[in-house]
Amino acid sequence: MTADSLPDVTLVVPLRDEAASIDALAASIADLVIAPAAVVFVDGGSLDNTVEILRPWTATHPSWSVIEAGPATPGRGRNIGIEHASTTWIALADAGMIVDRYWLARLVEAAGEHPDAGLVYGHRDVSPRGFLGRCIALAYVTPARPTDRGPVRDRFIACCLVRRDAWERVGGIPDLRAAEDGIFLRRLEADGVKAVIAPEARVVSELEPTLAVVFRKFRLYSRVNVEAGEQSRWHYGVAAQWLVAAPFLVAGIRRRRLLAIPALAFGARAAKSIAVRREGKPMSFVANPVRLAGVGVVLLTCDAATFAGWLDAVRDRRRARAVRG
Repeated sequence: MTADSLPDVTLVVPLRDEAASIDALAASIADLVIAPAAVVFVDGGSLDNTVEILRPWTATHPSWSVIEAGPATPGRGRNIGIEHASTTWIALADAGMIVDRYWLARLVEAAGEHPDAGLVYGHRDVSPRGFLGRCIALAYVTPARPTDRGPVRDRFIACCLVRRDAWERVGGIPDLRAAEDGIFLRRLEADGVKAVIAPEARVVSELEPTLAVVFRKFRLYSRVNVEAGEQSRWHYGVAAQWLVAAPFLVAGIRRRRLLAIPALAFGARAAKSIAVRREGKPMSFVANPVRLAGVGVVLLTCDAATFAGWLDAVRDRRRARAVRG
């Protein structure tokens, strides 16, 4: 594709309290081999100096801007950025990531090769920190699937290109703190929007650094998913596993050897999680007992956060009913 044939793209990035990571993202955007026509950062009410850090970047790059939206969810932040865009295509990214310098070029190239497409997915890599970070990645990061152009971890809203008219047809992105990405992408699919993938369009996302951060994140996401009616896609499956284990856990209070049954089942769950995410490593990688234990601890943390967030949502619903009543 020649430079003249490239479609104009606006890059939209929602932000909130990203002082620690925004410089790295901005630097990677500035290094793109194909610059977007505009970059719109939408701040959702940062309490740190995120906006101040971005000021020198917007001063140096006239096509970059920061919109201070007040308290805003990622869904609303993306919608505000897209509303301010005048281009046919919208690229979406997040803070806490770095975009490869060919990322936008590969997305745009795929859009040019498929004129009937309305959505182009790239590939998300992760950057784990130390042993815990690797266990977190093996516990819940979406597994990469092989393609004839390399592995791809697609269907990630913060690594995609979407036509503005497709966004309009499905009513934009839900104004939610979580679950908004899956709902939006399913709406596009239901509307018949053709999606293609560009495995070479890569971003690298940071992972949560501690179990406490994992718990807080999953608790928040769990609550919002329940409020959005998404329990069947997450909560019911987790609950079913613990309901099966419950009789053995109760009986194990008196007969401790019965605790071996749920322990073995949970170990098998951890092993399966590692196996589907081992990305070409031998099966001996799965059997490492330290790794199994580490992944198991992360899964337990996620399950506890899932139930805590579920209870938060139920409590919020009851309070709302009491106020109305």
